[in-house]
Amino acid sequence: MLAVAAAYGMPLTERAGAAARAESFYDLPPAGGNVTLLHFTDCHAQLLPSYFREPDVNLGVNDAWGKPPHLVGEALLKHFKVSPKSRLAHAYTHIDFERAARQFGKVGGFAHLATLVKRVRAQRPGALLLDGGDNWQGSATSLWTKAQDMVDASKLLGVDMMTGHWDFTYGAERVKELIAKDFAGKIEFVAQNVRTADFGDPVFKAYVMREMNGIPIAIIGQAFPYTPIANPRYFVSEWTFGIQEENLQKVVDEVAKKGAQAVVLLSHNGMDVDLKLASRVTGIDVILGGHTHDAVPEPILVKNARGTTLVTNAGSNGKFLAVLDLDVRGGNVKSYQYRLLPVFANLLDPDKEMAALIRKIRVPYEKKLTEKLAVTKELLYRRGNFTGTFDQVILDALMEVKGAEIAFSPGFRWGTTILPGQTITLEHVMDQTAITYPYTTVNELTGETIKNILEDVCDNLFNPDPYYQQGGDMVRVGGMHYRCDPTQGIGSRISGMTLNGKPIEAGRTYKVASWAPVAEGASGEPVWEVVAQYLRSKKVVRAVKPNRPTLTGVRGNPGLA
Repeated sequence: MLAVAAAYGMPLTERAGAAARAESFYDLPPAGGNVTLLHFTDCHAQLLPSYFREPDVNLGVNDAWGKPPHLVGEALLKHFKVSPKSRLAHAYTHIDFERAARQFGKVGGFAHLATLVKRVRAQRPGALLLDGGDNWQGSATSLWTKAQDMVDASKLLGVDMMTGHWDFTYGAERVKELIAKDFAGKIEFVAQNVRTADFGDPVFKAYVMREMNGIPIAIIGQAFPYTPIANPRYFVSEWTFGIQEENLQKVVDEVAKKGAQAVVLLSHNGMDVDLKLASRVTGIDVILGGHTHDAVPEPILVKNARGTTLVTNAGSNGKFLAVLDLDVRGGNVKSYQYRLLPVFANLLDPDKEMAALIRKIRVPYEKKLTEKLAVTKELLYRRGNFTGTFDQVILDALMEVKGAEIAFSPGFRWGTTILPGQTITLEHVMDQTAITYPYTTVNELTGETIKNILEDVCDNLFNPDPYYQQGGDMVRVGGMHYRCDPTQGIGSRISGMTLNGKPIEAGRTYKVASWAPVAEGASGEPVWEVVAQYLRSKKVVRAVKPNRPTLTGVRGNPGLA
C-alpha cells in the first residue's frame, strides 16, 4: 500500500494511514440479501487511473427541476447527506476540485477496479458484474486496437453481462465479430431493443436468466435507443433501435412466467428516460442505468401500476462500482442495500494480472501516447451541460488552425481531467477525441442555420419529455455568444446571438469549423491532429475561459452551482 501511495504522490501523512483507511472505506456491511449485483458503466475505455471532475451544471427543467440526477455541488451533498470536504464529497461533486484531487488522488483504472471487484466478490460469492455500455470507446488504445484492449480487460475483470452505445461506432461487423469471437462463454451481450431493419428479428439476446443462491433472476438489456441519431447511422444501417417500451413489457412478462423472482434492466437509456420508463413498464425491480454519467449515491424509487422500481446510475470513467444487495423472498424483492463505491487508486492495490495486461496493451503505443504537447496552467475538464475548459481548448484549436470565425464541438460527456501544472500529452488529447469519425470540417452557415442548430441540440437536452432527449449535452460553441433559457420550448430557447459584440444576422453566412460529422462520406483532418498542432504551437495553456452562454430562467435551480 505504501508503494502504491508513493507512486500516486500522496503526502507522508496520507501514506501512513492509507491501508487502514482503505479497510474502513471499502468495508461493506454484511450482505443485505441473497442476490448481489455489481454495476459499472460508461468507463469510456479508461484503463488507467485518472482525474475526472463532476459537473457544476446539470440542469433539470419542468418535472426534473431540483430532483436527482439534476443536483450539483452543495445541493447534491445536502440532498444525499454527504459530509463536505470528505472523500465522498470529492467523488460526487466538482467542489474545490483541484485541491481535493491533489489530496485524494486519481480515480478508476481497471487494475484498481479489479481489486475492488475481487474484494466485494469475496464478501458476496456469486455476485454478478454488469457493464452498462460505453466500454469500448474513449481512449487511443481502444481506437487503435478496435476495442480489443477493452474486450480483453473486461474478460479478465470478470464482466458477466454488457449492453452498449458508443461500442456500436466500430460498426456492426466489428461488434458481431468481438461478441462471437471473444465473448462466447464468458460475457453475454444483451439488448432487447436492437432488431434487424428488414424483418425485425432480434440482433442480440434480449435477456439472460441466472440463479444466485437458489434465486432465479433475469437481466434484460437496453442499448442506447438513439444510437443511429446521436452517432452515424451508417455504422448500424441494418439495425433499428428505440426505447421499444411495448416490447420491453412483453420481455418482462416473459421472464416472470419463466420464474424470475427478480427482474433487472441493464440500461443505457440515460437516467431521465429510465425514470419515466420505470413509471410505465411494470414488473421491473431494478434499473441499473448509464449514458448520462450521473453519479447518484442512492437509488430513486419510482412507483408504477404494479409496484416500485429502483432506478440507479453509476457515474463514468471507471470511477465507481455500485454494489446492490437484494433480499428476495417469496418470489419478490423485499428490501435492498446499495453502495456506490468510488474507486480511489491510492486506497486500492492494483491487481497484478490486470496491471500486467494493461502494460502489454500499452507497450506498442507508449512512445506515441506520451508525446508532450504543452503544459497547462489551468484545470482542463469536460463535463457539464454547456461547456468545459478542455472543450474550449478544442474550440480555440479549431478556430485558429482552420481559420474559422465560429467553432462547434459535440456535447460529449467523456474525457479525463488535467490538473494545473500537468503536461498535456497526446494521450490526453485522445481521451477527448478518440472516435471512429473524427473528421474536421469547415462550412459556410447562415445565421438562421446556426440558430436552428442550437435550438435543435438544446431540445435534445431540455425537451420536457425525456423520451425526446436524444443526445448528450449542449453543443460547445466558440467565437460567438448567445443566451439560453432552458425552460422555454423549441424555437424559443436561443436568443441574443452575437459575434465580436455584433448581432449575428439571419441571412449572412459565417465560417464555422466543427468535427465528428454524422453524415456518411464526410472527410477531413482528424480532430486530434488539429488540437495537437495547436498545443505544440502554444507550449503553455493559460487563461482558458469556457464560453458558457448567458443562462436565463434558471435562477435558484440546484442543478446550477
